[in-house]
Amino acid sequence: MSHTESPQFSTATGADVRVRFCPSPTGTPHVGMVRTALFNWAYARHTGGTFVFRIEDTDAARDSEESYSQIIDSLRWLGLDWDEGIDVGGPHGPYRQSERGEIYQRVIAQLIEGGYLYESFSTAEEIDARNIAAGRPKQLGYDNFDRDLSDEQRAAFRAEGREPALRFRVPDTDLSFTDLVRGDITFPAGSTIDFVVVRPNGAPLYTLVNPVDDALMGITHVLRGEDLLSSTPRQIALYHALVELGIAQAIPQFGHLPYVLGEGNKKLSKRDPESNLLHHRSRGFIPEGLLNYLSLLGWSLAPDRDVFSSDEMVAAFDVANVNPNPARFDQKKADAINADHIRLLSEEDFGKRILPYLIAGGALQIEPTEEQLAVIARAVPLVQSRVTVLSEVVGMLGFLFTTSEQLHYEDDALASLKDDAPQVLAAGIAALDALPTDAWETADIQEALQSALVDGLGIKPRLAFGPLRVAASGRRVSPPLFESFELLGREESLARLRRLEQHLAG
Repeated sequence: MSHTESPQFSTATGADVRVRFCPSPTGTPHVGMVRTALFNWAYARHTGGTFVFRIEDTDAARDSEESYSQIIDSLRWLGLDWDEGIDVGGPHGPYRQSERGEIYQRVIAQLIEGGYLYESFSTAEEIDARNIAAGRPKQLGYDNFDRDLSDEQRAAFRAEGREPALRFRVPDTDLSFTDLVRGDITFPAGSTIDFVVVRPNGAPLYTLVNPVDDALMGITHVLRGEDLLSSTPRQIALYHALVELGIAQAIPQFGHLPYVLGEGNKKLSKRDPESNLLHHRSRGFIPEGLLNYLSLLGWSLAPDRDVFSSDEMVAAFDVANVNPNPARFDQKKADAINADHIRLLSEEDFGKRILPYLIAGGALQIEPTEEQLAVIARAVPLVQSRVTVLSEVVGMLGFLFTTSEQLHYEDDALASLKDDAPQVLAAGIAALDALPTDAWETADIQEALQSALVDGLGIKPRLAFGPLRVAASGRRVSPPLFESFELLGREESLARLRRLEQHLAG
């Protein structure tokens, strides 16, 4: 076995660029994972290269089909389409690690034959004991003890009933690379220990299968999280061997994306609600808003512009412009950007997108009537500019799809009513009762109520309509009042005013 002094890194550009997204199906999709997918997708689309999607599912104890389905569904919902991989196929399948066992065994055999792997019988306890005896810090780990075992020593260990793991023989040289995000990085000779690539039971580990898959799939650029930076010298060392064996053409270029931080500038945990992609989706983030915000976690289109489309991101994205410093997930800013994208939707599109939330929130039945759909279409202009996330439409519009008898008054709405509320309601009822059905339009409703309450009772406009709003919607905050009365219709509006009047009379 010999190691060349200067391993060749990929020089692929343009359409030759091949990037990959390869999550493990454990738990729910989180924003750090999706940000990684987004940056890989954007780089592939920017260069005209290929975006490969595969699944790393060799951990049977933690992997789940539910998580697998959630990952695929999330990518599709976000519009992060892939060119090769899961459900799409391609020349390098299968694209689930659990189905590639024979491929890994062939590569393991080649690595053994080439002298790159050796049998290691040492237990963790033995490694610790040797380090203590040698005055070597325990955290340095394995001491390469098994590198040069004789046939007799290996036979003796087997006679004890031990089964060996297979370790990779790391070359005694500096392992250097130019990180696409962080610049030149060198891991000095001796700082990377010989690492296990195959368990004693014959199962290959992530340290082997991940770079082997990259090699066989022709991946030219590996864009991944900063938390994986410490494993990069192992990958480069292994890639060195894969290139020498002709399994890989070149070592991919690496770019390590910055950490995403949460509250208190701590690394965003999978347990934090902000990290849960499904939580953002159920709240009512739209793909355009979420992708825009996630792209800002380490990258920007321009110093003075935070809101942009995915097409604009693709046109401008270069991994070399990713900021290596940690990015903080700011929920308020994410919400604001989502609200901006909601306002950019057409009214028809917005109306379609809020339907699932109105149904899930119980405001509508599963199959809305034509009459209800017509009400939604008329209500859209009243609320589209007022919502931050789509789920807010349930509270804003739900009152339109109930009856005066079933309308629920929220506690804070009732608490907001002043002593003059009964007088205001009586004047409002009188004014609207005098309005004929054929004049039941927003402008006429507004004129009648302003005349009765502002001019007639002398109440300030800011305070005049609070009781009417509570009567109509059961809430302190609702869509514009006069338009709401028009949508409810004359009889329903009057019924609601009278019901609150009776409620206050007790």
